[in-house]
Amino acid sequence: MSPRRMAFGAVAVLLVALTACSGGPVTEPTPFSPTPAQPTPTRTPFETTPRSPIAPTGEPVAVPPARWDAIVADLAERGVTSTPELVSAHAVTWNNGALGCPSPGVSYTQALVDGMRIVVEVDGTIYDYRFGTTNTPKLCTR
Repeated sequence: MSPRRMAFGAVAVLLVALTACSGGPVTEPTPFSPTPAQPTPTRTPFETTPRSPIAPTGEPVAVPPARWDAIVADLAERGVTSTPELVSAHAVTWNNGALGCPSPGVSYTQALVDGMRIVVEVDGTIYDYRFGTTNTPKLCTR
């Protein structure tokens, strides 16, 4: 008997032995057999955090003139002509570049950002402004 036939015979015997140890023949599902039940997900689907009023955080601070001027200019661009009244100003370290006010579908820098939260009131309307490291305001609308 040739070595090639001996090797083929050994493989055949090994396959028969493995099939006998497997507890029965392996069958492929037929188109008419029911599919196994899908496992129930164990984690909740991704959800965004809704915007909600945030109580002042951080240390109260004085508003730098450049940031106050930026708020007044932004309000003017929005058609608000009355003089804003300061409600609160706090130093805040934001968790990321969204400055605590993310917009759906927007990616932000994922790093701590030192900045400020300045809340003003004009004619009974509250405006919540956020600043990062620059003097460019971000109006957080709810």
